Amino acid sequence: MADLTALHEALSRVVLVDRDLGDALCEITEIGRRAIPGSESASVTLIGGGKPRTAAFQGQLAVDAEELQYGLGHGPCLDAGRAGLVFLVSDMGTEQRWPDYAAPVVECGVRSSLTVPLPFLGATIGALNHYATRPAAFDEDDVARGEEMAGFIAVAVANAQHSAQSAEEAENMRRAMVSRAMIEQAKGILMERHKMTADAAFTVLSHASQNNNLKLREVADHLVTTGEVLGPVQGGA
Repeated sequence: MADLTALHEALSRVVLVDRDLGDALCEITEIGRRAIPGSESASVTLIGGGKPRTAAFQGQLAVDAEELQYGLGHGPCLDAGRAGLVFLVSDMGTEQRWPDYAAPVVECGVRSSLTVPLPFLGATIGALNHYATRPAAFDEDDVARGEEMAGFIAVAVANAQHSAQSAEEAENMRRAMVSRAMIEQAKGILMERHKMTADAAFTVLSHASQNNNLKLREVADHLVTTGEVLGPVQGGA
């Protein structure tokens, strides 16, 4: 898989719809690792709410390198995710930008790395990372492949967020319908028991909600479950 055409073909076969984001990212990360000849280990770092996490990885090198960066609070993957910059490290043994990271990561076996930011809605949400145990494992052609991968990962993240939002909206609608049904049932009990209008029954429930600092649905649920109104019942029709 040495050219972008082959990379595009491999990515086009990745299923994104109705799929766990972690699973999709693991598959994409492995495709990316194979697409870059020098890559021995790869990962995807996502940064949300200022907190980074390794969302997918292939190989222990990536895990070790990122644990070091998370502990320090900086390094190629974190700085790429925050600043939107590509970082190509040819030799960790002589790297000067992150001296407190470079020395210990060499001990873990990492000698070179490539880090590409993940673009999303005009910002960056993390980074795609590649690691190798030999110096100069990556070049500018690998940067181009990495940027193609980063764009596709952003699509996967966007799809997952859209699916999560749709699921949340559906659940909120379901809860609203349940609440409304419970309130209507409670109103019916009051109307039957106290011969009051629907508006008067709703007023009783509203007062009970306010006086007991409870949601209207909770007051209705209490009445339906126990047969008791939280507070005095006044006014009939």
